Amino acid sequence: MSGLRITGGRALSGKIHVQGAKNSVLPIMAASILSGGETVIKNCPDLTDVDAALRILRHLGCRAEYSRGTAYVDSSAMTRCDIPDCLMREMRSSVIFLGAILARCGEAKLSMPGGCELGPRPIDLHLLAMERLGASIEESGGNIILRAPALVGGRIDLTFPSVGATENAMLAASAARGVTLITNAAREPEILDLGGYLRSIGVRVAGDGTSTVTVEGGGSLGSAEHTIIPDRIAAATWVAAVTAAGGELTLEGACQRDLEAVLRVFGQMGVELDWQGNELSVRSPELLRPPRTVTTRPYPGFPTDAQPPLMASALRAQGISVFVETIFENRFRHVPELRRMGAEIKVDGRVAITEGPVRLHGAVTAAPDLRGGAALIVAALSARGESIITGVHHIDRGYENIAEALRSVGAQAERID
Repeated sequence: MSGLRITGGRALSGKIHVQGAKNSVLPIMAASILSGGETVIKNCPDLTDVDAALRILRHLGCRAEYSRGTAYVDSSAMTRCDIPDCLMREMRSSVIFLGAILARCGEAKLSMPGGCELGPRPIDLHLLAMERLGASIEESGGNIILRAPALVGGRIDLTFPSVGATENAMLAASAARGVTLITNAAREPEILDLGGYLRSIGVRVAGDGTSTVTVEGGGSLGSAEHTIIPDRIAAATWVAAVTAAGGELTLEGACQRDLEAVLRVFGQMGVELDWQGNELSVRSPELLRPPRTVTTRPYPGFPTDAQPPLMASALRAQGISVFVETIFENRFRHVPELRRMGAEIKVDGRVAITEGPVRLHGAVTAAPDLRGGAALIVAALSARGESIITGVHHIDRGYENIAEALRSVGAQAERID
């Protein structure tokens, strides 16, 4: 089992290039099925989730390769419409292949997806969207089988602005006859990125990035080249890291619009933030103020994925910080691990309260999930002594070459077995 050893107490300094967005590249890799041709995906991060998506594509009969930040997919020879259980269990986002496979083949067979255990994340909204477009659904032996010989555009009213359900609806609607209207759609930047890719292969998409998306399907689709947007959660994690460890970092290739909600909170804490084009300079203050109550919400609200690393950095703040989690009921699984390092955190249901400043000490901890692992990295950077973080496979799902990236900005970090 691989671990990460970090010796804290070293201020960060230098430049970090913001990787391509994990939550954007995965649905676009799924969407490459629709083109029936070649897709070149640039700024593709080197993540285990990306590797899992490539293996799913190969299982389906596509040619799928990755090299130095670029993924290449040729879906012209796709022959299968199923994803086996062993591949589905590797990442929650594997369910995003549902709409694309159904659109391409008229049938899709998937087992229940895996990924981080953040509490119930039912795929009922995904299935509702497929039903609205004319699919029949059968559950058998832990598998979900959808059939739709001819998808037909319709109205899909989402009861919650789910990112994955919005993406699956857009993918399936790309092959449906007529116009599909998706209401209460997710507005995240990753939805805009998917819409941009779909337009590049010939799908008529409008309203992506707003709460009402229209997709006109049935057109002729073809090959395309697409560049993935910067990962706003990875950028937020680096801001949290320098806030906790001290020092100054420059984030290259960041997007100011996508980070507004996150940077507003760090600004409240006294972190100095300066934009020059697409470069963000971040300087940590000597005295850190606690943020106002942080409540996670769908975009453009504060993202749930940025809450754990923010909490870890807020342990340095002079006073009480309050975090309210409205998206995932198990998003505080990193709290017991932070307590091992000396953090004072109280949890009551979906509310967590920290009190600082706390001088953390090194400890052996286990990453409970992807973003919880990021929180432990942030805490370890500011802690006295050596910390060892196990469960690094969770972190590898969303952060590119994390030990090397940490060392490049002055941290003392290494992978260990």
